[in-house]
Amino acid sequence: MKKQKKWTILASLGLAGALMLSACGQNGSDGSASGEGSADSFGKQVNYEIIGIDPGAGIMKATNKAIEEYGLSDWKLIEGSGAAMTATLAKDIKAKKPIVITGWTPHWMFSKYDLKYLDDPKKVYGEAEEIHTIARKGLEQDEPTAYAFLDRFEWSSDEMGEIMTAIQEGKKPEEAAKAWADSHADRVNEWIKDLKPVNGNPLKLSYVAWDSEIASTNLLQYILQEKLGYKVTALQVEAGPMWTGVANGDVDASAAAWLPLTHADYLAKFKDQIDDLGANMTGVKTGLVVPSYVDVKSIEDLKK
Repeated sequence: MKKQKKWTILASLGLAGALMLSACGQNGSDGSASGEGSADSFGKQVNYEIIGIDPGAGIMKATNKAIEEYGLSDWKLIEGSGAAMTATLAKDIKAKKPIVITGWTPHWMFSKYDLKYLDDPKKVYGEAEEIHTIARKGLEQDEPTAYAFLDRFEWSSDEMGEIMTAIQEGKKPEEAAKAWADSHADRVNEWIKDLKPVNGNPLKLSYVAWDSEIASTNLLQYILQEKLGYKVTALQVEAGPMWTGVANGDVDASAAAWLPLTHADYLAKFKDQIDDLGANMTGVKTGLVVPSYVDVKSIEDLKK
């Protein structure tokens, strides 16, 4: 009798244990959220934080607007830098942890990691953007060779990605730009065809400290110096000083103007004081980005 009672108790404990293990396994062995109700768990797992970049960036302004438009009152945008953001992303992906970041394309992280944009049904981040080249008034008359080259310069996100990836893998920006120019001589020759080189004329470029703009500006600097004879100074600044410098004539040009959304305020302020040479890259995108293993699809889901 005692033996039968003992087996009955063990059987009950076994069933309870199985039910407990089953319940614990619903969110996955690593604790990551999946399936129904995952968005709420996701928010808690990331402490309702969106990892951003420098506070002056247009994408930060758009993200603050997204938090308001989507009613994400529990969420907070964390200011930092592009480098700090990608370092946090790398750490969390290695640990298979969820994370939300401010992201943009082109960027090397999309080549290195499996990432996705969250849907933006309210179009807070707008449609696809473009990267424009802007020049100071009078550059066409003062330096027609440089102006013509900058006006012709356009390339794809895949081409830019080759330089960004090389830099991310350890090459110095100037070395990565030279290697790209040397291996894509046909593209470079398109941009400089029939242009008359100068003899050491000074030229100033400015750019924001984004991986994409580091890649493009180093390439422009290499071509302007090695192919067209200019002595180029490249100034890494925030977006405000970049636009102000071109508008005031202290800087000759920049190939880092993100339009129409990211730098909309600067364009509205300085559009009559600069020459917009048009897009040097199209199909640019900004928004909120998560690893593909995260079971959240839309910004709206963050509110659940």
